[in-house]
Amino acid sequence: MRKWLPKDNQANGLPDGPPRGKALSAEDDAKLVFGTIFSLRNMVKKLGGPEDNFLSYRTGHYKLHYYETPTSLKFVLVTDTKTNNLRIVLHQIYVSLYVEYVVKNPLSPTEHPGGIGVNCEMFELGLEQFIVRGLHFAVSFDTQQFR
Repeated sequence: MRKWLPKDNQANGLPDGPPRGKALSAEDDAKLVFGTIFSLRNMVKKLGGPEDNFLSYRTGHYKLHYYETPTSLKFVLVTDTKTNNLRIVLHQIYVSLYVEYVVKNPLSPTEHPGGIGVNCEMFELGLEQFIVRGLHFAVSFDTQQFR
């Protein structure tokens, strides 16, 4: 799980976030996000039918954006609550970065068993530049596959 935060949240008008009790490890955070997405995605499919898709949800403190590729690779982006839907941004990350640097790279594994995430330096550098230069809000980006 990778996290990008603005250098000064107050200068950007962003809240520091809700007060949290005991901090969770990155692994526990990933499991919590997985469970939430899995449950919401299944609920949307059952209530709306197989053609409906889960796109995002918002709490009082953050908004979670979700994009799933046709091959069941999941991209998750957590932002502040004022951010518009970022499905197009997540699709762009998939097409411009993941496909270019991971899928087309014969040395990079395209399967990531056990949710270990993407381990490709070019993808990570491209993603870092995309997030830092292109997005002006606090985000947490997770490239793990949630199967």
